[in-house]
Amino acid sequence: MSKIIAIANQKGGVGKTTTSVNLAASLAVLEQKVLLVDADPQGNATTGVGYDLKELKATIYECLVDGLEPKEAILKTDIENLFLLPSNIDLVGAEMLNFEEKESVMAKVLAKVKDDYDYILIDCSPSLGLLTVNSLAAANSVMIPVQCQYFALEGLGKLLNTIKIIQKRLNTALEIEGFVLTMYDGRVRLSNQVVAEVRKHFEEMVFDTLIQQNVKLAEAPSYGQPVILYDAECRGSVNYLSLANELLEKNKK
Repeated sequence: MSKIIAIANQKGGVGKTTTSVNLAASLAVLEQKVLLVDADPQGNATTGVGYDLKELKATIYECLVDGLEPKEAILKTDIENLFLLPSNIDLVGAEMLNFEEKESVMAKVLAKVKDDYDYILIDCSPSLGLLTVNSLAAANSVMIPVQCQYFALEGLGKLLNTIKIIQKRLNTALEIEGFVLTMYDGRVRLSNQVVAEVRKHFEEMVFDTLIQQNVKLAEAPSYGQPVILYDAECRGSVNYLSLANELLEKNKK
């Protein structure tokens, strides 16, 4: 059964795109057919799997605004089971959509390809604007990256409130897939305090896997590769494979 997961946090710099790209790649390596949807006008998920934003012939923008069939915009990646619905700066225009049921356009687009994949991961825009609302309205669940740094819980209240509104008005089936703790450094007391605090607040909703700070993980996007292609044995690769396995195990239940 296919599942759509929005990866969202309106706070920037929390590892949202890093998680989207590397979780998608790890699921693909584990023999799941995965579509990575770049719903951020910055296009970082698109460049993170090796595409030049200037050379894209079609993006998610054309699907949302012009009614282009998503299959005509979806691209292959260097990982056999991983596919991309790309984005670029044009997507900013989608925030200005002004037609009936504008919050559910993404759901209609993804419904056309949902049955072709095991997982669809949406890399959301770092805001609570129309694009993120569309992504949450289209998703079965939302995964929330939280960095193990000061102010980690800042802004989570707004996001959780937005999720509640979406659940009430647009997508009653939307669930919280879980919180992913990113940028963890076990040598730093603050990191461990944040882990304890998040687990105290959200208990079993927090994934066991910690995404540790890792140089290779930070370098990989500049080479247009998920970390598992850049260095399969580094800590970042091991962490995201662990997260992918945990997600798969959770969804077996």
